[in-house]
Amino acid sequence: MEFPAYLATMPMHAITEIHGEPGLLARFRLEIEAFDEAARDRLTEALDLAAELHRDDRRVREPYLNHLLRVAIRLMHHYQVRDVDVIVAGLLHDAVEDHPAELAGLDPDPGADATAAALAALSDRFGARVARLVAAVTNPAYDPGRDRDEQYREHVAASLEREPWARVIKVSDFTDNGVGVIHTVGPKVVRAATKYRPLVPVFRDLVARPDTPLSAPVKQHILAQLDLAEERFSAILDHPT
Repeated sequence: MEFPAYLATMPMHAITEIHGEPGLLARFRLEIEAFDEAARDRLTEALDLAAELHRDDRRVREPYLNHLLRVAIRLMHHYQVRDVDVIVAGLLHDAVEDHPAELAGLDPDPGADATAAALAALSDRFGARVARLVAAVTNPAYDPGRDRDEQYREHVAASLEREPWARVIKVSDFTDNGVGVIHTVGPKVVRAATKYRPLVPVFRDLVARPDTPLSAPVKQHILAQLDLAEERFSAILDHPT
């Protein structure tokens, strides 16, 4: 399949709408040309694993892999991340949460705690730092007696306090979910806006911190994206039609 020469400058959701998963894969390959061969091989291995684990997963209208590709492309293109561990963790940020038994090579067993085994498998394959970053953005088991969204926000704030690079991964994930909420359809629109809106000030604080390892222009870009997410959440929740 041929893609336009300007694929490298297209907004990611435009690529998604026009060219779908093949277009995002092509854009990912364009982005990793900036890395050396060993890094490209490692990034491709992570992409292949993500594609295999999430092969049957969907996000409303699209394959789940599209979300993971956009998170990784955003890290490289908009955030100028050249730390391969961080990009690998971005590609695999939902692997332990969504497919721990398969990642760990265990038989599917709802009674088994596969999370530790999945993180160990990730560490063996990609290194302890990748596993630690993925662990930082992996949701824990929730207390069924408490509000699920509140627990999610508490986990995000506490986990990202300790891991500056995990903040970078999570804000790319949040941007795809929050700014990208207008690309969602049905009841999930209000559900997502309700879940994510209280995190906007949390991310503003985390991104602005001196130990968040991004340049000042990138931080300003992210803060502008958070403002845009808030505008969209407000339009959905404060001014419903």
